[in-house]
Amino acid sequence: MNPEFWHEKWALRQIGFNQSKPNPFLVKHLNSLHLKSGDKVFVPLTGKTIDVAWLLSKGFEVVGVELSETAVKELFQELSVKPEISEANDFKVYSSDGLIVFVGDFFALTSVLLGKVDAIYDRAALVALPLEMRKEYAPHLMGITNNAQQLLIVFEYDQEVVSGPPFSITEEEIHQHYLENYTIQLLESVEMPGGLKGQVNAYENVWKLSSI
Repeated sequence: MNPEFWHEKWALRQIGFNQSKPNPFLVKHLNSLHLKSGDKVFVPLTGKTIDVAWLLSKGFEVVGVELSETAVKELFQELSVKPEISEANDFKVYSSDGLIVFVGDFFALTSVLLGKVDAIYDRAALVALPLEMRKEYAPHLMGITNNAQQLLIVFEYDQEVVSGPPFSITEEEIHQHYLENYTIQLLESVEMPGGLKGQVNAYENVWKLSSI
């Protein structure tokens, strides 16, 4: 899966992964991370998710990284905010009060650019990547955030029926990626009405990853 895959998704408006309302699991479970106003939440593979607006409304700072500049432009448009645009290393950086989004390759992001992170909200990143990329994504994420705590939302279903993305992420795989650095807790598991894409029974699983 190369960058052109996602650029094409945005160009063709195949963006069903966007939601019209804040993710209900985010709304329900973010308090489990015990954040305070002003804390920084990192949203990898940000897209133009409305979850950013919800996090900002709760007083958090939000920092994201997104490959598609189209998505980032639309994110700020939908927030009714005119961003400042600058450059840092290989990134174009869109910023406004409380929000910074790096436009470019997640794997090029560094801890220096990102700064201190209090929590990670991963709803659309791990599930968007094929297995070999997930094996690279998880350690890079931990490395640039100093193992910041995570609220992680994934799908679980029969991958042989639907190829993804979004990809199926099992408990075993989450342990393989994260158990060395986190205490892992399943907060909720909900069967998806109608299944995934109407093709296969699926569950959405909400995980809390607490730094050891």
